[in-house]
Amino acid sequence: MSTTRWIDRPGGRVAYDVTGTGPLVIAVPGMGDVRQEYRHLVPHLVRGGLRVATTDLRGHGDSDATFTRFGDVETAGDVLALADELSPGAPVLLAGSSMGAAAALWAAAERPERVSALVLLGPFARDARTPALARWLMRVALLRPWGPRAWVTYHRSLFAGRPPADHADHAARNLAALRRPAHWRAFTETVRQLTHAPVEARLGEVRAPALVVMGGKDPDFPDPAAEAAWLGERLGAEVLVRPVSGHYPHADDAAAVGPAVAAFLTRVAGTRVDA
Repeated sequence: MSTTRWIDRPGGRVAYDVTGTGPLVIAVPGMGDVRQEYRHLVPHLVRGGLRVATTDLRGHGDSDATFTRFGDVETAGDVLALADELSPGAPVLLAGSSMGAAAALWAAAERPERVSALVLLGPFARDARTPALARWLMRVALLRPWGPRAWVTYHRSLFAGRPPADHADHAARNLAALRRPAHWRAFTETVRQLTHAPVEARLGEVRAPALVVMGGKDPDFPDPAAEAAWLGERLGAEVLVRPVSGHYPHADDAAAVGPAVAAFLTRVAGTRVDA
């Protein structure tokens, strides 16, 4: 059982919790989600002898909504501060989903001595080529009062029709978090400020071993397998494409993805996966 904690950052506090013992994994969720996104992956990692810190993004979940700056670079700074807080004498393993993967990449480029491995789940490592009409429709969809529910409805579509059995409970938790006015403003500011261009520019600086995990039916990419192959080639990473999974392979395909991620991270960390 974990208890919510907070780390002080310029502009507010970032929430996190810690489960397990051993080398530290920091798991960063995607935009518009909360740290419980990793509820299906954490048990696999803990059984592998790893300690897992799951963190909320700025203005998401239990983190403060007082921040004014959001995005990959800011999130990476929060992750590195948490690494220094929880693992001051040893490098950490990073897992990131969607936007969280971009933040993990930036952290690995910014302070390579602090990051020993990366797991990139449904990763954004460059800006998507989104038509102007689609961007306008997204802005309209995110207007209050219907914005939070519109986002949660869109979020469900990211599972390619295969959400996990407990998805309704997770969606209700996420909707309650987003309906708070200050947190909704923080979320929409994240959408407005977000760009992955700085991360793409630094991919050549990432030296940590990496595993790219992509759902073959991820609706956020025109060709998910090609996107995974592109990033894998840029990083010299291992690539795992799960053909029937969506944008959250660690949730909708946990029985296969959980052991694969645990095997990769425990191999790097030198711990053992329990049978």
